[in-house]
Amino acid sequence: MTESTLADSAIYLRRLGFAAPPPPTLDTLRQLQPRHTAAFAFESLSTLLHRPVPIDLPSLERKILHDGRGGYCFELNRLYLALLRQLGFEARGITARVLLGRPEDAWTARTHFQALVTIDGVPLISDVGFGGMTPTGPLRLDTDEPQPTPHEPFRVSPHRDGFLLRAEVAGEWRALYHFDLQRQGEIDLEVGNWYVSTHPRSPFVGALMASRTGDGFRLALDGASLAVHRPGVPSERRRIADVDAFLRVLQDDFGICPPDDPALRTALARLIDEPAR
Repeated sequence: MTESTLADSAIYLRRLGFAAPPPPTLDTLRQLQPRHTAAFAFESLSTLLHRPVPIDLPSLERKILHDGRGGYCFELNRLYLALLRQLGFEARGITARVLLGRPEDAWTARTHFQALVTIDGVPLISDVGFGGMTPTGPLRLDTDEPQPTPHEPFRVSPHRDGFLLRAEVAGEWRALYHFDLQRQGEIDLEVGNWYVSTHPRSPFVGALMASRTGDGFRLALDGASLAVHRPGVPSERRRIADVDAFLRVLQDDFGICPPDDPALRTALARLIDEPAR
C-alpha cells in the first residue's frame, strides 16, 4: 500500500499539540496516540446517513482536518498512518478481524485497519480507530505481558494465525481482535471499507457509534445512549432525550461538527425512538 504526502500536516500536528514535527521515536508515538484519540473522535455519522465513505487522503484531510469530523478505522488510521510515515516512522498498514462479543477462535472478516510501526527493530501496533476500546498507547508484539496505557492495560498474545489483542475491563481480559502482519494493498482497504460502509450486515450501516478519550475517561455513544467510562468505578449512562440535545452532545462532548445534511435530524430522531440495546 502506498501513501501520498499529506497536504496539511502542519494543521494536523497543531491539532495534536505539536508546533513542529516531532522526531520518529517511541516517546513521540506514546504522545501521538492518546492525543489523537482525544482530538479526533471515532464516529459513524456517514454510515448512519448511508453516505459514501471515501478513504483517499485528500477526502480524509478535508473531512477530519477542515470539516470538524471524525471517522472510523479506515479513515482515522489511514490519515494517522500517512502522518507517521511523513514524520519518518517505519510504518505500514495491517488489517484485523474483530472479535467483540465473539469467541476468541471466531473467524470474522478483515474489517479493522491499523498501523504497524517498527522502532529499533521492535514491531508495535499503533491504533487510533477502534472505537470505544481504542488503545491509547502503542503495544509491542514481542511480549505477551500486560502493557499499560493511559487508560486500560492491554495484552498482545500469540495466536495460531498471528496475534490476539485483549484489554482488561472490570478485571476481565476481553478479546478485541486478532491480526497478522500480511501486507495490505489498496484493494484490501477498498474492499474492507466498502463492506463496513455498505454491507447490510455491517453494524455501522444505519447506526451511530462515537467515542473519544480524555484524561482518565472514555466517552462512548451507541445510538442515543451516552456512557462515560472511568477505570475502577461504575460507568455513568444516560439516554439522550431530543434531537437538539443530541446535536449538542456531538459538538460539545465529542468535538464533532455535524454534517450539513437535511437527513441528520430525522436519523437522530429515529435513534431516540429506538429501544436501548
